[in-house]
Amino acid sequence: MEVIRLAELREEPLSVDELRAAVSDPGAGGIALFAGAVRDSDHGRDVARLSYSAHPSAAAELRRVAEKIAADYDVIALAAVHRVGDLEIGDLAVVVAASCAHRAEAFEACQALIDRLKHEVPIWKQQWFRDGSSEWVGGA
Repeated sequence: MEVIRLAELREEPLSVDELRAAVSDPGAGGIALFAGAVRDSDHGRDVARLSYSAHPSAAAELRRVAEKIAADYDVIALAAVHRVGDLEIGDLAVVVAASCAHRAEAFEACQALIDRLKHEVPIWKQQWFRDGSSEWVGGA
């Protein structure tokens, strides 16, 4: 079975259960998941909602990042999904998962996956504040 089980951008709501199922494996003693949610404030400002936009290459870049993590860590399986479009407070913006034989490896691979995704995949966030203003933030 392929190591990278899921690597997508989606407009639909995300499911932690879907990613957990995607990386489940009889040999996995550790499954680590990270779910990033839309919060209601940023740097002391009240956030009303977010909108994510992605470059046309973003899906391919997400897969490339996952392939790099698979090469660098002893993973059994990886999964990563990022939302695009309009999101409300509390919505999941990104979910990543890694399964490995042991928990420490799973935690390390999961953290590396979300960190590289945020720094390397061309996804931009527009934050809409309660005062009516907005700002663009580079990266996921």
